Amino acid sequence: MGQKLSIAQVTPFAWELPSEVNEFVGKLSDELADRGHRVAIISPSTSAAKVREGRKLIRSNPAALIEAADRAPQLIAVSQSLEAAPGRRRVALPSDTTRTLGALFEQTPLDICHVHEPFAPSITSAALRSSRTLNVGSFHAPAERLVATQVTRRLVQTLFGRLDARTASYQTTAAMMERHFPAAYPLLTPGAPALESQRSKNPAAPLRIVFIDEEERSALRLLLRSLRLIESDRPWELVISSAAGRSATPLRAAIAACVSYVDPRETTTDELLASADILVAASSGAQPQPGLLARGGAAGAAVVASRLAVYEEVLGDGERGLLFPPRELMTLAAQISRLLNDDALRTRLGAAGEPRSWTQAADQLEEIYEQLTARRKPLGGNASLAARLSGRPLIDVDLHMHTDHSHDCATPVESLLETARDRGLGAIAVTEHNEISGAVAAAAIADQYGVKVILGEEVKTASQGEVIGLFITEKIERGMTLAETVAEIKRQGGLVYVPHPFDRMHAVPDYEHLLPIVDQIDLIEIYNPRVALDTFNEEAARFAAKYRIPAAAGSDSHVTQGLGTARVRMRDFDGPEEFLESLREAEIHSTPTNYVYVQALKFIQTKATPESARRASRKRKARKSPRKL
Repeated sequence: MGQKLSIAQVTPFAWELPSEVNEFVGKLSDELADRGHRVAIISPSTSAAKVREGRKLIRSNPAALIEAADRAPQLIAVSQSLEAAPGRRRVALPSDTTRTLGALFEQTPLDICHVHEPFAPSITSAALRSSRTLNVGSFHAPAERLVATQVTRRLVQTLFGRLDARTASYQTTAAMMERHFPAAYPLLTPGAPALESQRSKNPAAPLRIVFIDEEERSALRLLLRSLRLIESDRPWELVISSAAGRSATPLRAAIAACVSYVDPRETTTDELLASADILVAASSGAQPQPGLLARGGAAGAAVVASRLAVYEEVLGDGERGLLFPPRELMTLAAQISRLLNDDALRTRLGAAGEPRSWTQAADQLEEIYEQLTARRKPLGGNASLAARLSGRPLIDVDLHMHTDHSHDCATPVESLLETARDRGLGAIAVTEHNEISGAVAAAAIADQYGVKVILGEEVKTASQGEVIGLFITEKIERGMTLAETVAEIKRQGGLVYVPHPFDRMHAVPDYEHLLPIVDQIDLIEIYNPRVALDTFNEEAARFAAKYRIPAAAGSDSHVTQGLGTARVRMRDFDGPEEFLESLREAEIHSTPTNYVYVQALKFIQTKATPESARRASRKRKARKSPRKL
């Protein structure tokens, strides 16, 4: 990948605590940094001092975070972890954490924000809300979080709608996410590198059983209870890696002598896996660790695991390890006994692992980033065209409005042009609903009012919202797909303009519908005074910025009182090419307006006024309008 990117990797888990997600983030961040990318890892921490240091750095010079990540990933702690506050149940992130993330993403020049397990409440979900750049979401093994998320499904769907690309670590995870939150989840499988064996070569030495305490505590209790049921003449030992220390589960003296504990800060997981003859993973499903199974198999250990869907996937439905029903004590003991007693079986399963380097995973991730950044429009424009436009006068342009040629508007064309002139507009785009006749009628008499008219149409697609064609010449029929509608606009030499794209009270394309056509979008409406919530406009502005799409605005006026309340100040132009170039340096201006007031006027002039009265009013105004000499 030739382009060097600035990337934020955001994990919801405290960096100091064992986590497969953090392993994934750390290894890939190291690989990306080695390739010249600048990576900042954003995470919670168990250390209040690190959090204070991270926040101070963000407040003082957030732009320096990326410069500091030139040769190695920069780790930034932004909040206390939930694990650091036992007994306290948090239902939302502290407001200071949200403000810290907001400052980070507002002032740090980033290409990619890569969030992991972005379920709320967490710093990953908060980062996704604050991000102003391209967003990638990775889902690992989120069974417990996914169940909890169903309570706030609508909120989470909106949040996930900000993702520009998604990945899943396992096919099981992808299927689960597709079922609950439909989208494409290509696999980005974690690394599981081969390790040099550290197993004893003495045939009389005890076989080593290893348990890594990254799963739920009930898994360890199940394993310890199974020890008294193991039947084997071969000596064995159980080594448990646990930061929490010795389990409270009582053991018989003979068995207790075979059990030892190691501190993960002193003995790494890779060292234990390289020395393991048997690896046990006994999760009941609340907090599975499938990456551990893959790493154990790649290291040459024979794996015994509970029969969870994701564990079956990693073990090839039992081809690369033995399975037992979750929480089934006797079957677990029997499977461990089989491996202790059957050297051939243990050897075969130990050789069945499928190593995967982190370099391979990084290659795949770089490809995802490259495909995503390729959707952005190029920086800069046409220098010669810009020079030609530099001497043109500035004019105000309203790019979205309706006349009585639309079914929901009663404004005559003459009244529209008269009001546009009186409000200082140099050009307007008339964009009727599924009709071009209003724009044609306005253009025919535009010279009389000194207002330039852009022919447009706001087209309703079959099921993917509305899109505007500017500088078109023929009516476009409603009811086609979004892609077909865009193709027809382009066929006419027009510009594709997306109006009120995230106003969920209008018929709008979903985020996922916009992504396949993002390279075809010429401009996007980032300010529309008729949207009910300012956040809809803010989301549109973020989308335009991340894909470098020229930003525009329109009043979406259905009554003359709203005309010009949103306008673009730009150099005068002639045709779509000059229009787009002028738009690159344009400024958006707005006039405060009362949403309820203009909606009430629209209702009075349309729904509450009989059609006969509207026709009579149009005739009166037509008689008063200026005529050509």
